[in-house]
Amino acid sequence: MQFASIAKLATALTLALSLAPQGALAQEKNKVKVGISVGSAEAIFDVVKKVAARDGLEIQTVVFSDYLQPNAALAAGDLDANAFQHQPYLDSQVKTRGYKIVPVGLTITAPLGIYSKKYRAIDQLPNGAAIGIQNDPSNGNRALLLLQKAGLIKLKAGAGENGVNATPLDVIDNPKKLKLVELDAAQLPRSLDDLAAASINNDYAFKAGLSLQKDTIAVEDPRGRYANIIATRTDDKDKPWVKKLVDAYHSDEVRKFIETEYKGSLVPAF
Repeated sequence: MQFASIAKLATALTLALSLAPQGALAQEKNKVKVGISVGSAEAIFDVVKKVAARDGLEIQTVVFSDYLQPNAALAAGDLDANAFQHQPYLDSQVKTRGYKIVPVGLTITAPLGIYSKKYRAIDQLPNGAAIGIQNDPSNGNRALLLLQKAGLIKLKAGAGENGVNATPLDVIDNPKKLKLVELDAAQLPRSLDDLAAASINNDYAFKAGLSLQKDTIAVEDPRGRYANIIATRTDDKDKPWVKKLVDAYHSDEVRKFIETEYKGSLVPAF
């Protein structure tokens, strides 16, 4: 009888251990890798790291210099999360690449600007001026919408709205015969000397020492639909560490840092 009881106990213990990853014995993840872009995100995440550490979460940031690698690295499992993109860009990536990646929280809005070193106003742009725009669908769409808002071009009806990305082929009116030069987003600041103006994402502009207030001739609405997000793999979205990460970013400490440090060139979206 004693041996039978021991056998039953051993069986019960084995069963409990086999269920442990889903039960009380499962260890909560306390260290995560987050992919971010060069520039302002590095400084912001220095504050996020400090806040998260007080809640028992260690954040290691991995800095990327382009917009293609962070989602690929997240999908491959090399990252736990990333924080570099807006929802329309993620939607485009999911559609074209099949990523199982979802948003879990808002971060900042980084208004897109048309920058120029040669001209101080939109109406100073000469006929035939070369204007650089991003060659990826989502940010290229933003650039075209901003050029349209500035009165430089007109897009065909429906282009650029409701998830339909506009391209230069959708331009139906171009009074100044502007030459739209499509380049990788990271190359645009370096190409600005050779262009009349260029659409540049805030993080790349910041890294290049350009000012949204001083160096732009047109600026996107800072509270439009292009708020940036924290994203994770779909399977991880409800994990406890995700809440800690998002809560750390949404803290008053981080909000005050963004508002004080960037004075409107970056806007908290949370």
